[in-house]
Amino acid sequence: MGFPGTWMTESESMVYRVVPKCACSTIGQIMFYSDHGEFFDGDIHDAQRGLHKWALDPSKDAITKRIQAHDTYAFTCVRNPYTRILSSFFDKICGIQRNGKRYRGNLVPLLIQKYGIEVGGEDGKQEFDQIKSFRRFLLFARDTIRWRRPMDPDIHWSAMSGHVSTFIVNGGRYNNIFWTENFNDGMADVLANVKTKKKIDLKKIPRFNESEGHGPKRAHPVEDYFDDLSMHLVYEIYKKDFELFKYDFENPGNKMPVAEIDLDEVHAKLGD
Repeated sequence: MGFPGTWMTESESMVYRVVPKCACSTIGQIMFYSDHGEFFDGDIHDAQRGLHKWALDPSKDAITKRIQAHDTYAFTCVRNPYTRILSSFFDKICGIQRNGKRYRGNLVPLLIQKYGIEVGGEDGKQEFDQIKSFRRFLLFARDTIRWRRPMDPDIHWSAMSGHVSTFIVNGGRYNNIFWTENFNDGMADVLANVKTKKKIDLKKIPRFNESEGHGPKRAHPVEDYFDDLSMHLVYEIYKKDFELFKYDFENPGNKMPVAEIDLDEVHAKLGD
């Protein structure tokens, strides 16, 4: 299995397990900058140079060696499950992607036909009932995760604990897991523990939100999208995420964590 979704600086100063929809574009660009003193020109997910990635065959040995030796600072970043699944809906389902097309080709037509959702028309810019469509999307996300139908779950809405666990199961150990909602403090903690080639001033780092502008703007507060049934579905899908990463299941309007992440607990519960 190896270490899917893992990036490492070329200088081997830090290794990062990517969790989709959790500031991964910004983190990747910071890692790139820490070695090269400049940002990658384009979406960091497209970079084929300047950063070790598990998806690039020449990088696999270097990444495996460092992770298994436990001598390179390893971290990841997580996000409130309520805001993460909402972001996935607006970006991946309602939005037009970088290539000018819908995400995953026939996925949106399938959702329109089988689940009756709306996405704001051809360009995603027309008004539609966001709350009704999101709740129907949530049923679809649950179906993909629980029963792998009508398709396998997508990385953008599969549980964060699943992404985080592959790193542990295959012999890795995290030094740090921090929250997107407290990004600057979390990233500063990472940088304080590693030696970088180039100095980084986090206050001056832009946010690389590659999904911004893809889809319609959220028209309502987060909590309006989740009624009792929606909350039940979210808990069914993301129970481990709420528990391990200390988010507030009871209140969708509270995006902040309610306790500190216990790394030992994460390794114990996700290491099976």
